[in-house]
Amino acid sequence: MFTGIVEEKGTVREAARRGDVLEVQIDAAQVLATLAPGGSIAVNGCCLTATAVDSRSFTCDLTPETLARTAFAERLRKGAAVNLERPLRADGRFDGHIVQGHVDGVGRIVDLRSLGGSAEMVVEAPAALLRYLVVKGSVAVDGVSLTVAGRDGPRFTAALIPYTLQETSLGSASPGDRVNLEVDVIAKYVESLLAPRS
Repeated sequence: MFTGIVEEKGTVREAARRGDVLEVQIDAAQVLATLAPGGSIAVNGCCLTATAVDSRSFTCDLTPETLARTAFAERLRKGAAVNLERPLRADGRFDGHIVQGHVDGVGRIVDLRSLGGSAEMVVEAPAALLRYLVVKGSVAVDGVSLTVAGRDGPRFTAALIPYTLQETSLGSASPGDRVNLEVDVIAKYVESLLAPRS
């Protein structure tokens, strides 16, 4: 489990096809302290397995299933910035919101308005996710825990504080970029529990 509080921005060193798998090597620093081969790491909000770790990078394998359900196929290029977060420790402080690292869908940034030091980001979400997006509710965008500030049809708005713009990849995002979205898992459980049983 994750919280959507990004620990650091990593940089894609290499992304290469190995058969049907995309092997991605990511340069990092802070997250490497406790990351071992076989360990979980959230990359842009998607829980991946580190297949190799050295003193300055880690490697992950992305299957066709992962590539089909995320924005990775077009976003993981050499030099790209990615948001990194290690799993929450059982004795850790819980900030952000519950993030599983299971991408629910891919959205598209339609506007990113600078407001001086802060910004407003408008994202168009897939129709299947709209019922989970409520004003003042939580959403993870590329692994960043954000609050839904507004809704207008298939689009939602989130405010980005200066810290978020500086410390996550959203600071270099542009309209047209596709982003990984994970809606609030509590809303999904509530919906499931309230659904009529046959």
